Amino acid sequence: MFILNNSDPVPLYKQLYNQIRELILSGKLPADTRLPSIRDMAIELSASRNTVDGAYQELYAEGYLYSKPRSGYFVSALNQDTAPQTPAAKPGRNDYLQGPPSNFTYDFHPARLDPESFPTELWRKCFVDSLRRNSEQLVQYGDPQGDWGLRCSIQSYLERSRGVLCDPGQIVICSGLQQSLDIAAHILKENHSVIAVEDPGYHLPRSVFQNHSYTIVPVPVQPGGIDQNRLKASNSTIVYVTPSHQLPLGYVMPVANRLALIEWADSGGKYIIEDDYDSELRYHGKPIPSLQGLRPTGNIIYSGTFSKILSPALRLSYMVLPYSLLASYRKLYRAYFPSVSLLEQRTMANFMEQGHWERHIRRMRMIYKKKHDLLLRSVETHFGKQAVVIGYGAGLHVVLRLPESSHTEVEIIDRARQKGIRLFPFSEFHVNCQPEATTLLLGFGGLKDCEIEYGVAILSRICLSDPVAGIPVDPK
Repeated sequence: MFILNNSDPVPLYKQLYNQIRELILSGKLPADTRLPSIRDMAIELSASRNTVDGAYQELYAEGYLYSKPRSGYFVSALNQDTAPQTPAAKPGRNDYLQGPPSNFTYDFHPARLDPESFPTELWRKCFVDSLRRNSEQLVQYGDPQGDWGLRCSIQSYLERSRGVLCDPGQIVICSGLQQSLDIAAHILKENHSVIAVEDPGYHLPRSVFQNHSYTIVPVPVQPGGIDQNRLKASNSTIVYVTPSHQLPLGYVMPVANRLALIEWADSGGKYIIEDDYDSELRYHGKPIPSLQGLRPTGNIIYSGTFSKILSPALRLSYMVLPYSLLASYRKLYRAYFPSVSLLEQRTMANFMEQGHWERHIRRMRMIYKKKHDLLLRSVETHFGKQAVVIGYGAGLHVVLRLPESSHTEVEIIDRARQKGIRLFPFSEFHVNCQPEATTLLLGFGGLKDCEIEYGVAILSRICLSDPVAGIPVDPK
């Protein structure tokens, strides 16, 4: 007996198809069983003939049924041992499904942006304008290296704002840092097999290069950046660094250390991958010039993104390859297709050409500076001398060290979750070295002002309470 539900969003013919298919796969409809005619089945179900015909036709096309002239449809013979399982019979099906995301009142994740920051109306205008002006080219594949107009806009912007000296032919448009690293790992693989990474540092380069069978060498980070003595002592021939705002500690690499790192790369055909991911968000002092700008002809792969200022949902980033790698890149990727929508690239180019990008940066720098300063004041008010702030003055997060805390990171994160607070584990950034004291990472980009104040107040009560009596410790 088949039952169709008119209130079910699944089309009626598909409901019938699913029910017949399940009976066939389970063996309840044996081979060569004749199905009711389309007319009889439609009468039985009080459905239209088109509904029944649609189900039968799909089952016939997929081989579950066969037909005989003037006799109707029959069940095909299937090997039940090798027949595909029905969706309901898949073992452990729910084990692979993620539940709905947790809702947090206070989300201190470091990658969250201001929820009202995206320039929707300006982007829509640029999008529509690009659609109108480039309609003829939207039926073609674009340049795998990226749209030339966007590369020219990025080249001009990088030279003015970051001191990066290159030509548009060195720029590759990518769909995020992950793809940039993947390309770098691919083109360097022929002559390199060991990469040094910052410890603590971003997990993504470790994962990407490990998936390309590189040996990963974690090198400790100091206030002056990556420990270059340890780097030189390793057998690494590639190093990944975040010199303008080290992730996660926020240290800025001094110019003397930058020049020393460049000399290390030049000394034996080694390469530096410079991730300049949130260089625009500096709140005090002058912008820090890029490594690439100090040695434009050096072995430096420069990587940047639009995610931290505009939107990570666009999946739009770029990297600047040194001349020494351009031939390898074009050899490996000449047959590839673009990884970023041409329409989005043209929209971004339009957005930059009209001056919206740099105005948006100035606007977001003001918004995030306000949140940054409010977070620091809130930490001072509620934690007092019980916390040490590290890495402030730039980016979308600060690091909070609790030298006298009796709670572990795991305990604090678990208790914070129960209070509606989301914290990203600082331990995720570590490979070998571990922090000397309990350390928290507080992102502020996605929080409202009142949420920053209330969230820090609640967090202080969690971190500074007596673990036995649960009595808050006087932060003064």
